[in-house]
Amino acid sequence: MGIITVCGKRFETYIPSKTIDASIDQLAGRLSQDLRDLSPIFIFLLNGSFMFAADLAARLDFPMQFSFAKLASYSGTSTTEKISELIGITENLEGQHVVIVDDIIETGLTMKYVCDRIKEKKPASIHTCALFFKPEALKADLKIDYWAMELKSDFIVGHGLDYNGFGRNSRDIYRIAD
Repeated sequence: MGIITVCGKRFETYIPSKTIDASIDQLAGRLSQDLRDLSPIFIFLLNGSFMFAADLAARLDFPMQFSFAKLASYSGTSTTEKISELIGITENLEGQHVVIVDDIIETGLTMKYVCDRIKEKKPASIHTCALFFKPEALKADLKIDYWAMELKSDFIVGHGLDYNGFGRNSRDIYRIAD
């Protein structure tokens, strides 16, 4: 197991990139099977989903659109449970099939916030999707439609996820070692 240091905290390898890639392959297969005929718009939530967005988009081979929104809800290693919308959703979503994609769903508060904002735009359907899902941490009344990997409640970095803005650039996932 490799060790990295991010902002003075030690993290150990938790999920190697080969395992993540295989999980994204399986997820893309499910999305392709279910959404192929809907020509959906995927809305990726930044900053965390940027690597997952590229990985997932490269594996989908049906008509779709992409958009991005930027929200924030973290301070250090824990959620503030307060969502700040930094870049909003400006597309006309009325009558469209929408897939909201995030890097990780823990409390579900960010995803619920985005779902509620999108419902106001009268889409034909809303689907939720994440690279990682922590069902034990879920606090929001929210149905999660698609996820690549289910995790325990360890704090993780890598593959787009950060600690104080750092650590996003690793293809592997790391958890706190200390």
